[in-house]
Amino acid sequence: QVQLVESGGGLVQPGDSLRLSCAASGRAFTTNTMGWFRQAPGKEREFVAAITWTGSSPNYADSVKGRFTISRDNAKTMVYLQMNSLKPGDTAVYHCASRSKWSSWPISAPGGYDYWGQGTQVTVSS
Repeated sequence: QVQLVESGGGLVQPGDSLRLSCAASGRAFTTNTMGWFRQAPGKEREFVAAITWTGSSPNYADSVKGRFTISRDNAKTMVYLQMNSLKPGDTAVYHCASRSKWSSWPISAPGGYDYWGQGTQVTVSS
């Protein structure tokens, strides 16, 4: 079992930065792949980024590549999403998610993740 709690969302202007944090508990955290997804009103949940338990070769959606950075600290059982050059299109509820390293689902597929946080709202508006 893994419990996830996100924080760090807020209202920012275009071009600003935010860092989201995800506090995880549960013994499986250190071996799980961790992901960030987002969901805007009226839209489906969308993959943002993911990182394996080793922290190597993170994956990003094309829409955030070069602007967002995912990282993790296994000792602190934390996952982060550094978001730079934010755009209005980044407005959404951002969810942290966890899945087994043995999952055969594509890393970007929400269905492959077993545990989800409640989410944190990010609003980018002038």
